[in-house]
Amino acid sequence: MSDERIGIDELLERVRSGLDRIEARAAYEAYEAGEALLVDTRYAALRERDGLIPGALVVERNELEWRLDPLGSHRVPQAKNHDLRVVVLCDEGYASSLAAASLRRLGLHRATDVIGGFQAWKAAGLPVMLSAARAY
Repeated sequence: MSDERIGIDELLERVRSGLDRIEARAAYEAYEAGEALLVDTRYAALRERDGLIPGALVVERNELEWRLDPLGSHRVPQAKNHDLRVVVLCDEGYASSLAAASLRRLGLHRATDVIGGFQAWKAAGLPVMLSAARAY
């Protein structure tokens, strides 16, 4: 392990240089085409406040690697192989970059995240469920 010390801004820059980050609309189109698994890592209070993305898999950040590791005993059914294209969303697109990089270290070489996170998704007018009876 290196003794190099860097701040979070530098770490984000390094991590993002290894990701093919995508815009919210591109993430939606990939999901709709069956080409990507959307994974919402926002914590419960944010999901309750802002709503859910219909069809997205909700996995809070502290469980992400265990749920998406294709070799793991606690994986979700969708985590069948390392070729899975996982698109991670957090609230604003910061923690999701770190999460996608972590998934890549597990061998999920197509993992990436949404630029601007859920807030960009919402601002683009993409589907959000506020409750079972109401969506916008």
